[in-house]
Parts: sequence; structure tokens; C-alpha cells
Amino acid sequence: MRNGTVTTFILLGLTDDPELQVLIFIFLSINYTLSVTGNLTIITLTFVDSHLKTPMYFFLKNFSFLEISLTSSCIPRYLYSIATGDRVITYNSCFIQGFITDLCGVTEFYLLASMSYDRYVAICKPLHYVTIMSSRVCRILIISSWMAGLCILIPPLILGLNLKFCDSNRIDHFSCDAFPLVEISRSDTWLMEHTVIICAVLTLNMTLTCVVLSYAYIIKTIFSFPSIQQRKKAFSTCSSHMIVVSLTYGTCIFIYMNPTAKEEVTIKKVVSLLMYSVSPTLNPFIYTLRNNQVKKAFKDLIKRIVLLSS
Repeated sequence: MRNGTVTTFILLGLTDDPELQVLIFIFLSINYTLSVTGNLTIITLTFVDSHLKTPMYFFLKNFSFLEISLTSSCIPRYLYSIATGDRVITYNSCFIQGFITDLCGVTEFYLLASMSYDRYVAICKPLHYVTIMSSRVCRILIISSWMAGLCILIPPLILGLNLKFCDSNRIDHFSCDAFPLVEISRSDTWLMEHTVIICAVLTLNMTLTCVVLSYAYIIKTIFSFPSIQQRKKAFSTCSSHMIVVSLTYGTCIFIYMNPTAKEEVTIKKVVSLLMYSVSPTLNPFIYTLRNNQVKKAFKDLIKRIVLLSS
């Protein structure tokens, strides 16, 4: 501390138990490697395979980039903290980490809403799909998702930068999350807390409304198909996205919307860990395991690599 102002923070992490820390380190290291590898594979396949140049895979490529950015913003720093015992993070680094993490997290919701709209057009308006989901429209949706995330984040960020930390610099979390920072601040945090909640509710309501409406029309259209085979094919097209939407919204609602979760710090940290580490690892597998096009593209890529190496 200097002149009563905190210049560094101490991230307490998940636990002080050395044995648990070893298990967490191994778990997170494997998860992070799988997450980056899986999402980078999807990004590479969408670039090199001509069959994956459709709007759906364009959105999936951007979603994979977001997942890599989200998990890379906090997990490597926590792994470093466990490995070296150095839990200190500077004031500037802490707020930069929080900004990147929150920006990727918020943008992800708007991107999931855009992906829902893409699935709606593909199933409900298949004859007009190419015209409606043109490359220009896809780029606009991606840019709009990032801009919406940034606009939602600016008010709480400005309030957060004005918080004063005089008595304590120990953050009971593994990353610079908003609520743990608010808890140790000596400023009046009423406005900050309610701004975060309002922004979270606004994001959830706007994006979830889009997702629900899209899937309501999708389900209605699917049930109007005369063939059972057509229904199965349509459902399989949307099932991966529906699973990811459920995981993403479920974890966020638990963290920000459940009042009792504020008191249960350990549970909140574990759920945050799931959102930052486990979800980005699962998503590539969810999107690819039932997708024959991606599996075929992956096999073709492996064949090319083997041929080039030999």
C-alpha cells in the first residue's frame, strides 16, 4: 500500500491446502490444454476446409476464439500462482484481467443469440438462408456482439475504477472478479453492485429472449415436418447449440441472479471455475462429436499433415 491506496492485490485462490492445490493444478493444466487445442482445431478447420465456409461455422469460429480468450485471461495466471506461490497481482493488471474476462463473457451471450438466429433462418427459412445470412450480415452480427458487450461493460467499469481500497487487498477469488473486489472496497458500493446486477439482467433478458423466440419458432417448424427423419436431422443440427446455451446461461444465472450465492463464496468460486475452465473445454467436443462435417474435415486435415510429414 502507498499513501493509503492499494497498488497490488493478493488473489487467495480456491484453497490453501497443498495437496488440493496439486490436484487443481493438474486438473486445470489438462483442461486448459484441451480447451486451447480443441478450439484452435475448430478455428483451423474452418479456415482450411471449403465445406466449413458456411455462416454456422463462421459463428462457431468466432465463438471458439472467444472461448480461448476467456479461459486464457485468468487460468494461466492462476496456474502460475499455484506453481510459484506468487499470488500478488498489480492494480492495473487486475483490472485489465477483469475487463478482458467480462468483455469475453458478455460478448459470448450476444454471440450465442446471433447463433440462435442463424439456426432459426436455416430451419425456418431454408430457401432464403444464403440471401439472409450473407457474409455482410454475419460480419455485422459479430461486430454488434462485441460492441454490445463493450457498451454493457463500460458503466460498471467506470464505477469500478473509482473504487477505493484502503484497508484490505486480499481478493477471495482466483481471478479479479467484480463481487470479491466490491467486498473489500472501502467506497460506497451500492451503485456499483446494482449497476452490475442491472447490466447482467439486461444482457440475460435481451439475449435469452432472442434465443427463446428463435427456438420456439424452430420447434414449431420442426414439428410441422412430415418425415420423422427430417425432424431428427433438424433437432441434431440445433442440439449442440442448445446444450452450450444451457451451460452458459445456467452458470451465469447461478452466479449473478441467485442472492444466496453471494454468501456462499466457495460455491461461487467453483462455479466460476466451471465457466472459465470446464465450459471452454467441453464446447469443442459438444459441437464436433455429433457433427459429421467437422469430423470429416478433421480426418482430411490429419491425412494432409501425415502426407506432408512423410
